[in-house]
Amino acid sequence: MAFWLDLMFGNPIGLLSMIVIFTTIGIMSYIMWLFISKSKPE
Repeated sequence: MAFWLDLMFGNPIGLLSMIVIFTTIGIMSYIMWLFISKSKPE
């Protein structure tokens, strides 16, 4: 576990990749929420 934490947060490239992963998850969940709320019947 300490190895993964050091790999993710120890260097800027790992931190940048974690930021990219979390941003992608956020955008995908926002698009899914938008799709579900638009396809709901009135």
